[in-house]
Parts: sequence; structure tokens; C-alpha cells
Amino acid sequence: MKTLKGPGIFLAQFAGDHAPFDTLPGIARWAGALGYRGVQIPCGDRRLFDLELAAASQDYCDELRGELQSCGLVVTELSSHLQGQLVAVHPAYQTLFGNFAPAALRDRPQAWTAWATSQLILAAKASRRLGLAAHATFSGALAWHLFYPWPQRPAHLIEAAFDELGRRWLPILEAFDEAGVDVCFELHPGEDLYDGCTFERFLAAVGGHRRANILYDPSHFVLQQLDYLAFIDLYHERIRAFHVKDAEYRPNGRSGVYGGYQEWLERPGRFRSLGDGQIDFGAIFSKFAQYDYPGWAVLEWECCLKHPEDGAAQGAPFIRDHIIRVTDRAFDDFAATAADPAFNRRVLGLR
Repeated sequence: MKTLKGPGIFLAQFAGDHAPFDTLPGIARWAGALGYRGVQIPCGDRRLFDLELAAASQDYCDELRGELQSCGLVVTELSSHLQGQLVAVHPAYQTLFGNFAPAALRDRPQAWTAWATSQLILAAKASRRLGLAAHATFSGALAWHLFYPWPQRPAHLIEAAFDELGRRWLPILEAFDEAGVDVCFELHPGEDLYDGCTFERFLAAVGGHRRANILYDPSHFVLQQLDYLAFIDLYHERIRAFHVKDAEYRPNGRSGVYGGYQEWLERPGRFRSLGDGQIDFGAIFSKFAQYDYPGWAVLEWECCLKHPEDGAAQGAPFIRDHIIRVTDRAFDDFAATAADPAFNRRVLGLR
């Protein structure tokens, strides 16, 4: 049995243009002082990380690890959520997702997939240089606008979408396989991979590729009203990353899962800081201990009410207190009976 690692913190929601959040050393000192032991780094934020240099230079990666170590930290994973989004973008979303692309490519959506693929391949190389086992990302989406079956979908339309998505991701998965790193898709509305069924479709499209895995974030399942504990039972062998994020779902007479186009503050389902929502993290951490989850527990802070710095300060002890140090013996070993095959047969009443 394994004791999972943590607490870690995803830096994307905290990075900013003012100290200490504008450089990796500054934000690392802040996170270390709060009690975090790992940081998940968004590899597209050049204030914190130079992806191209990390992919090419072992010295850069060693220096980065040394800076973090001086703050009591390690890298948990790199994140390429924004680049992963651009692996597949339906034309209906090109205007909105344009800001995820480099300035020179924003008006050239036909170039986004090639750029995003090259970014992911660099992330595989950088992850290997940093000695990482997992990478966090999004899948992108060709079929998200079809999630509700009206108008009626033509036969085989969804299969065609997942075939194409698989075709785009296969060379990326191969690059990560060469690097010895798992690709962990955050199952998220807006992506074609947003629940267990869609992950299974994708897995079939990439031939069950061993590097196609899951970033487990129960908050997205609460907002979809999916059983987030049963999900672990079904997919634990593919869960290789974990965002510890709380949420609540309080339906009312005006809106439900779809949210009525309301802002986050008014939606029935909304993300909350750890401990302020409805998620049973005790049960989640117990299941991860049961199934030997091999990775990190990483805070992702998203809340429409609480200040992010308060959420971060409260998150480290919350995660630490939920981590189960797994036992190395059975609780009733004190009453164990030494036995051999002959003794066992006597107990069973057999000659």
C-alpha cells in the first residue's frame, strides 16, 4: 500500500504580475511557508516557467528543482491545460479560445493544432528532465457543442469526432510514452473528455494507450451530478493525478445542472474552497489509499466567495489532515495464528 504525496498546490490561479506571485522563486517561498510540499506548474506561464528551455536544458531543470528544494518543495506535475485545449477546437469556439494561442497565431486557427502538439511534445521532454511521472492537461473538443442530443445527431457523428481526437493525440501520447510520463486528462465540461463514458470512448480511439490517463477532480463530477466515489472504483487504474477541489450543488426552482447562463455566484452548482462545499474528501482519500494511488494531492483553488490567499492558507492543512498514512500490518495481527497446509485442512475438517 502507498501513502499518497502532498499537499501540493496548482499555481495557475495564483500567478500574477505582483510579488510574490510573479516569479517562481517568489511564489515558491509563499507556498512553502503555507506548508505545501509540491507545486504543479502551468508550463505556458513564462513568468514561472520556460517550457522550451526546460525541454532542451538539463541545467535549467536542475536549477529549477534546486530553487524549489530550498523552499521545501518539488514539482508535482507540469500543466498544459491551455495548450491541450487547442489540440482540438470546433469553429464555434475559435473566437473565444483565440486568447489561448500565441499572439502571432490568434487569427490562424488552422495552425493551432500543430502549435499545441509541439507544445505538448516539449512538455513531455521537460517532464522527463524534471523526473516527473505525470502531466496534467485538457483534451480539447470537437463535439462538446453536441453534448445535448437536440437536434438529433446523425449516425456515427460522435464516433467520427472521437476518431479524429484520437488521431490528434496519438503522436502526443507516443512522445509521453518515450519520456516515461503519463498524460492525465482533467475530465471537464467544455472538453470532449468530461466523464467516464467519454474517457472510455477516447481510450478506445487511441487503442487503450497506456499513457492515456485521468486527472481526478471531484468538483466537476458534483456539478454534473455524477457519483464521484463510484468513479474511483471504476477507473482507479487510470487515475494518475488529483486536483483537490471542493464544490456544492444546490438545485432550485429556477435552474439546475445547466446553470441558466448565470454567473458562478448564482449558479446551483459552483466551486468552493476546501471544506466549504459538499464533497466527502474523507471517503475519497480512503479510496485512494485502498487502491494505492501513486501520485500527489494538489489543491486547485476556485471559489466565487473566498479570497484565494485564504483558500490557499486553509488548503494545505486540509489536505495534510486528510492524507492517510497507510498501515504496514493488519489490525488483528496480534491474534494471528501460525499455520501450514496440514493445519488449514484440519480447520476445514478435512483429512
